[in-house]
Amino acid sequence: MMMVIRREDLKRIIKAAENSRIEICSMLFGRRNGERIEVEEVRFVPNRLNSATAFEMEPVEMVEAIDLAEERGLEVVGIFHSHLKCPPRPSGGDLKGMRLWPVVWLVVDEKGNYGAFVLEKDKIREVGVEVV
Repeated sequence: MMMVIRREDLKRIIKAAENSRIEICSMLFGRRNGERIEVEEVRFVPNRLNSATAFEMEPVEMVEAIDLAEERGLEVVGIFHSHLKCPPRPSGGDLKGMRLWPVVWLVVDEKGNYGAFVLEKDKIREVGVEVV
């Protein structure tokens, strides 16, 4: 499996993570093409927990983002969030979210490091990221 994301979108995510004192989050919309997850739109959603160690997307804005994407023929292909002062790998809390949202999870730290992951049979597996 490979997640494909535009360079400018990844840069925007990294810059937002570098400049934030709380975990930031967004939904990644696009299309699945076999084993390729093609990200076509990044939609930031406020972290309603306002926390440096956890995130929860604001529900109303999350639903609005999904509705707008579906109107354009896009689907949720991923979830993005940042980690502050820890590696860009899913945490125990993320694992719970990965069970609810079985899509690619992109995790970025405040230094610009990132990784993409999926949950398969209760095991976290890293997937490739192609920046185009």
